[in-house]
Amino acid sequence: MGTTVARGLRDAVGVHRIAVVGSGPRGLSVVERLAARAAEAPDGGDRPVEIYLIDPVEVGCGRVWRSDQPEWFMMNTVADEISAFSGIPDGGPSRAGSGPSFGQWWRATDADHPGPGSYAPRAVYGRYMRYVLSAVRSGLPDHVRLHEVRLSVEDLVPAGGGYRLGLSDGSRLSVDRVVLTTGHARPEPSGEQKVLADFADAHPHLRYVRGDSAADMGLDEVPAGSTVGILGLGLAFYDVMAAFTIGRGGRFKEDAEGRLTYLPSGDEPLLVAGSRSGMPLPARGRNQKSATDPYRPVLFTPERVRHGRADGPLDFKGDVLPWLQAEMDLVYYATEIRHRAGAAAAQAFGAELAVPVGDPLPDVAAAAARHGVADLAPLDMDALARPFTGRSYPDHAAFERELLDLLRQDLEQAARGNVDSPVKAALDVLRDTRWVIRQFVDFSGLAPRSHREDFLGWYVPRSSFLAAGPPRVRLEQTVALIAAGVLRIVGPGTRFAPDPAGGRFLVHSPQVAGSHRAVDTVLDARIPSPDVHRDPSSLTGRLREQGIWTSYVNGEGPEAFDTGGVAVTASPYHPVGGDGRADTGLYVLGIPTEHTRWFMQAGSSRPGIWSDFVYDADAIAGHALTRGSAPDRAAGAEPAPLRAAAAALTGSPCLQGI
Repeated sequence: MGTTVARGLRDAVGVHRIAVVGSGPRGLSVVERLAARAAEAPDGGDRPVEIYLIDPVEVGCGRVWRSDQPEWFMMNTVADEISAFSGIPDGGPSRAGSGPSFGQWWRATDADHPGPGSYAPRAVYGRYMRYVLSAVRSGLPDHVRLHEVRLSVEDLVPAGGGYRLGLSDGSRLSVDRVVLTTGHARPEPSGEQKVLADFADAHPHLRYVRGDSAADMGLDEVPAGSTVGILGLGLAFYDVMAAFTIGRGGRFKEDAEGRLTYLPSGDEPLLVAGSRSGMPLPARGRNQKSATDPYRPVLFTPERVRHGRADGPLDFKGDVLPWLQAEMDLVYYATEIRHRAGAAAAQAFGAELAVPVGDPLPDVAAAAARHGVADLAPLDMDALARPFTGRSYPDHAAFERELLDLLRQDLEQAARGNVDSPVKAALDVLRDTRWVIRQFVDFSGLAPRSHREDFLGWYVPRSSFLAAGPPRVRLEQTVALIAAGVLRIVGPGTRFAPDPAGGRFLVHSPQVAGSHRAVDTVLDARIPSPDVHRDPSSLTGRLREQGIWTSYVNGEGPEAFDTGGVAVTASPYHPVGGDGRADTGLYVLGIPTEHTRWFMQAGSSRPGIWSDFVYDADAIAGHALTRGSAPDRAAGAEPAPLRAAAAALTGSPCLQGI
């Protein structure tokens, strides 16, 4: 979209204009719901609607999901569990409100589709998102037009009862409503990362690569044969690992026993990786579940957790975690009971524990012992997420032997599946009950200290580690690369530091004797935590300067916790300005609001199931389409009802984030 077109559209009269800034999964979902709602009133009301979907990289899928990235970057959600349409196919053409799931579309368009339960390359999902946008466009009613704008928004100013957007080509666009779904920021390094970056800047033969999507890290610039230190062993680590091996021409093949071995190309660097845990993210269990039959918790429900408690913030470890742990234990023991005594015995065990609301938390382990599984070791989140805590090793070989044993054990559990493995079935509860946790966490649902320390400091790292793993093949590849000598996991508590004397970086684990290795590149394979204070984008800077975006603060006084998430109201998520008032013509959804709300990186909903992901987009669409008074920014506007926002969240046990 060029300057001339933008001005021509701006000059049109009688048009209700809505801009959606950022076209990743959240932005696309809002557009899909705008189109679906508009189609329900085909007469167009009193004036037409213009929708502008704006993205500087690829309109329809955005930067992270762009369709031209290498296909070795994989998703970590089963394709059949994902849909960008808010409704299932109904026999008519694909359009807003009705269309195929990602899995259905992938099978229909790819002759080499690998079969049920598969994980797709991110680029393939980007192409699906583009298909969804095309279907939305083709089904628009006559009074609605959709414009794809491949530019960035660098400024937003309230003007004339609406907003004026400054675009990266110098043009301006005037609109009535703006939906901000800007996604991941790319903050400059700070703290220890800045020390590493500054050291690399002072030594031209070294590199520091900041955390980002692996497709945007410039990994091709890292020389073959050099030594790369990788900070972090999460999902981005697996992307980097694939880029430096498969992306450099290396191949994996199965040996006679069905285990993967690695055939190097000779163009790989040596990978030296580590993290606090020292353990690569465990694999997702082989999927055995239906995408359209979500898990319904027995014990961990909002009613049970809140019963008998006074209004006010909760303590995560005291009030919430015991019920979540009990739900995981129930699934863990029930799965083992089913294997030993049959489905009826497992159902009887579950029925015994389904206590009425108001009853105290049952002793799940004691009930399991009565049902014959007293010998089963307890499920310990800390031990699973931090397996090397308190351990020390005389040399790296000793650590590596224990690491490989743990990786192979995890692969065995993953192969059993997320229904048949007691461990993987229990860990799936962490994913399946995110909608419950949101009701206790969002909008100051937790006391400030508990929010900061218990939830974000303790629970979130462990939950992310145990519930958000890669497909099994990634862990199999990790084992093969360690055996081939291409990958070295340093150990727990890995430290990365400049070595001025040697002119390189040093990597080591204080728990592994002799683990020091010098590296030429340090690559931060961690996705930066959202923080409105540190977002360097021009648009965010202007929103901060004008007081339109502020950081959400949980609590008051010395205990107050500045979360770094954009402060918003309850649905439909208007930003709350520096004066404490909401701007009702603006909406903020997704990653910028992380920590105000939780798990905003969720990128889809399940086929035919309206999770919070769809409800959020629909609420914004419904409000943004409303014609009438100008956005409320007047001095007499009431403060946004932040602390009451939790009451507005949807509480159906059928809602399940991915």
